[in-house]
Amino acid sequence: MKGYFKYIKPYLLYFIVGPILMLTEVAGEVFLPKFMQMSIDNGIKAEPQSTGYVLAMGGLMILTAFIMMAGGVGGNFFAVKASANFAADLRKDVYGKVQEFSFKNIDTFSTGSLVTRLTNDITQLQNMLRMCLVMLLRAPGMLIGGIIMAFSYNAGLAWIIIAIIPLLGIVVGVMIKIAFPRFGIMQEKIDKLNSTVQESLTNVRVIKSFVRRDFEEQRFGNANMDLKQNSMAAMKIMILTMPFMTLLMNVATLLVVGVAGRQIVVGKMTIGTLSAFTTYIVQILMSFMMLAMIILQSSRALASSRRIREVLDTNIDLDDKNAAKKNAVVTDGKIEFRNVSFKYYLDRAETVLEHINFSVEPGETVGIIGSTGSGKTSLVQLIPRLYDATEGEVLIDGINVKDYSLKHLRDGVGMVLQKNVLFSGTIEENLKWGDEAASEEEVRAAAEAAQADLFVRSFTDGYQTELGQGGVNVSGGQKQRLCIARALLKKPKILILDDSTSAVDTATEAKIRESFSGSLKDTTKLIIAQRITSVVEADKIIVLDDGKIVGIGRHEELMESCTAYQEIYYSQKDKEGVA
Repeated sequence: MKGYFKYIKPYLLYFIVGPILMLTEVAGEVFLPKFMQMSIDNGIKAEPQSTGYVLAMGGLMILTAFIMMAGGVGGNFFAVKASANFAADLRKDVYGKVQEFSFKNIDTFSTGSLVTRLTNDITQLQNMLRMCLVMLLRAPGMLIGGIIMAFSYNAGLAWIIIAIIPLLGIVVGVMIKIAFPRFGIMQEKIDKLNSTVQESLTNVRVIKSFVRRDFEEQRFGNANMDLKQNSMAAMKIMILTMPFMTLLMNVATLLVVGVAGRQIVVGKMTIGTLSAFTTYIVQILMSFMMLAMIILQSSRALASSRRIREVLDTNIDLDDKNAAKKNAVVTDGKIEFRNVSFKYYLDRAETVLEHINFSVEPGETVGIIGSTGSGKTSLVQLIPRLYDATEGEVLIDGINVKDYSLKHLRDGVGMVLQKNVLFSGTIEENLKWGDEAASEEEVRAAAEAAQADLFVRSFTDGYQTELGQGGVNVSGGQKQRLCIARALLKKPKILILDDSTSAVDTATEAKIRESFSGSLKDTTKLIIAQRITSVVEADKIIVLDDGKIVGIGRHEELMESCTAYQEIYYSQKDKEGVA
């Protein structure tokens, strides 16, 4: 549990009291056979029989059983409480760590893998911890206590049991060596299944529209079968372990009974002693089986622990620890790129952006246009530091974005991503992501500016309409307008629209742009678009091609000087009626 003590420390009392209470069960397990032997030899088999003695010993055994029950219940209660709190705190920290991830960090893990680590893997640790708290003192206590009592009765017979224990140890060692890598593979297969389910459910409408149900069922079936086969490969180890150890335990018991039977015949051992001795044999071997189960469970938990540590130990490549001006806030919205180059993977040659230089004055509207894959989205993601520039500087209000605190920087930038995302909840709750303290009037004003108010009020519940996961019960154009309204409610100094009106008709888009000129006249606006009509009236247009700027200027200037812009213009002229 190295590295996890911080999750144990707040509940240290539970971790101490639980095992101590379990020791009362151990004491009972050790003394009950002794009481039984005394009852048989000194009461039932005594000449004459002593009914009073038998009743007295019976009462003592009942009292011991109740004490054992109280200790067992208390020990299990504290074990559950300790492990559940441990898991809850660990899950909170792992989730918090994921929230700190940059886009680059997120790219390292699949969504399904992170879900598995936050749920199944942490549950494996929780189960292992609970088992340890219940058995880790109980099993060794029974083993040691049983051996001591067995030797006190008959050292010769006790050595039979001692001879069996190394064989059990070898079995457990071999099983662990085989099981450990299999458990790691099993958790990876759970990742794959979770990713398949998540992708299928999120895109169920696409699957239905393309009639790909059979394909998706086959894909899920393959992932499910893969998990089943790997689970069976891992679980076979545990399936084989128990019967084999039980066989050894029964062989040892038969050997002891065979030898002890002769000793009873010649009067060297009493029936009561044999009864107690065989009980201690069972305790010794059962306690060893408990230890084996703990070790096998721990091998699976260790595989899960390694996966959890991978998340917790991930180096956050983008943070504000070294920010020189953490108290600075975005006040004007001036943007400047100075010889910026960017690549997603430092160890690869491919450069997404190369030697980018431009500036945007506060309040300007800038269009960014270019062919697919030209680097438009990558460029604007450098402004709120979703990624960091590989070379050069990105400045806002004359300050390098790396010198802002991430909170202050991103508070000043509103961004509507290329993939529009809404969350479960009401429309109003989704819009208030922009400003949770916004009044109804402010929410309504933002929706009106984004041309969303009219269709929202057409719903029976208006702004209290519940959205399905991902906003599946609104159209693509409606989703885009709600996301724009959410960004407007933030009242940012810089607004970035990443192809955010592609699903909106040109008339509605024109109304949105018109509203910007009034409500956002002091806000710097960067608009990525595929349609020239979306940016034709911008103060300046940046044309990207293969990660390089090939033109900057107004529409008229670019029509005279930029070949790439001319090609885009004429390719759209006949299709969309570009003037």
